[in-house]
Amino acid sequence: MTDFTLHTAETAPADSKPLLQESVKLFGMIPNLHAVMAESPPVLESYQVLHHQFQQTSFNKEELSVIWLAINVENECHYCVPAHTGIAYSMKVDEGIIEALRNELPLEDRKLEALRTYTLKLLRQQGNVGASDTNSFIDAGYEQRHILDIILGISQKVLSNYVNHMAQTPVDKPFQKFAWER
Repeated sequence: MTDFTLHTAETAPADSKPLLQESVKLFGMIPNLHAVMAESPPVLESYQVLHHQFQQTSFNKEELSVIWLAINVENECHYCVPAHTGIAYSMKVDEGIIEALRNELPLEDRKLEALRTYTLKLLRQQGNVGASDTNSFIDAGYEQRHILDIILGISQKVLSNYVNHMAQTPVDKPFQKFAWER
């Protein structure tokens, strides 16, 4: 396996340096995922834009966490599950929701469970979800725009999950306590 470089603000390609500065501004550090992605400035920039855009959707903090963690667990991302667990806790998402998502258990909240289920169907079936599943999702209180927004979230997580699989990105120290394995 190729060893991927964990770039710093000093070692990163010139076009990645301002992107890493933005990471420090937002997170107080350069997350190791960003340090790896810095090798390709367009990849790091795309990830940052996708992350920002996904947070601009109409999903609340619980719904964002449901989508992120459901995808990360499904894709068995050793880095993103702990990172988004820490993020969910920092967003004050209920611990029961977080732990259910990490352990692939149904959520007690009917609407959040519909979101989790539909997100996984979109991911597993590569967008080929049938009308009855889509109608059930809409009946749970969501709208067509939410389907498109989930696809945005999937795009963000596929980018990070695949990079982390290839690079075996080390989990950042603040998130190591949330280590996860299926």
